[in-house]
Amino acid sequence: MNNNKTFSIVIPVYQNENNLNDTIPKLLSLGERIPNYNLELLFVDDGSTDSSLQILTQHAERLPEVVKIVKLTRNFGQTAAIQAGLRYANGDCVGIISADLQEPHEKFIDMIKEWEHGAMFVIGMRQEREEGKLHQMISGIYWRLVRKFALPDFPELGYDFCLLSRQVVDDINHINEKNSSIFVLIYWLGYKPLCLPIKRKIRKEGTSQWSLWRKIRFTCDTLIGFTYLPARLITYMGFIVSVLSVLYLSVMFLLWFFLKASPAGWMSVIGLLSLLGAAMLFSLGILSEYLLRILDESRKRPQYVVERFIENESHKSRDNS
Repeated sequence: MNNNKTFSIVIPVYQNENNLNDTIPKLLSLGERIPNYNLELLFVDDGSTDSSLQILTQHAERLPEVVKIVKLTRNFGQTAAIQAGLRYANGDCVGIISADLQEPHEKFIDMIKEWEHGAMFVIGMRQEREEGKLHQMISGIYWRLVRKFALPDFPELGYDFCLLSRQVVDDINHINEKNSSIFVLIYWLGYKPLCLPIKRKIRKEGTSQWSLWRKIRFTCDTLIGFTYLPARLITYMGFIVSVLSVLYLSVMFLLWFFLKASPAGWMSVIGLLSLLGAAMLFSLGILSEYLLRILDESRKRPQYVVERFIENESHKSRDNS
């Protein structure tokens, strides 16, 4: 047994069968560049229905001391998968990277150097995004809202490639919040990030699992989880509707008083009722989102369920629920 420090990498996996045979050797090659560290690769299978698990198992059998697999019972989402990996990680420092390696994995070497010099939280800061126009627009709106209403110094283009010290990992492991973003949660802890610029590579195999609907839902979760904006929108909207109603009634009164004009009553009533009805439905929708999240948290269901954990060294499957 050596006294080397351990560097763990958490890799969430979902339908990545086309990437893994290329990804694993590249990550293993990092071990040659950090000989004073024990490398630990923690792959979290987030309910993949393709051959991802079989591919991972083959590599784990070949390198049981390095490759570990956390198999979740079903698809719980990226945040839950990463949190599962962080709870199983033994590293003195822990990296997070996607299974398709769009981020430059070799940048982990620079991140480790910064950690050795005292950095607690190192992120790979994107210089640009390679997405369709609609997805870019949704992502841009999301990150601008996060910066404006939740975390003003959050990276402009977001991040999903980082290195965390053991202390940061332990702090994250104490959080059991659901319906949230792991990367916003990490930033919310308050550790000052050290940012290293990176250029994201073009995806070679497979397709992104982040559909437009998932991005919209993700935006709602973050705004509700990290800001009071949605709740305050109801107050603002109520104030605006009240002012507009007073103005409208004032205009109607002045028209009647000075010009003896008699506005069409039924049109006015329908207009006001439509406006008020829309405002009420919108308000109820926002309140429902908060109530659903309160209900979800009050149930105290786990964020994820581990079907089995393929350990290093002995390479035995262990049920863990």
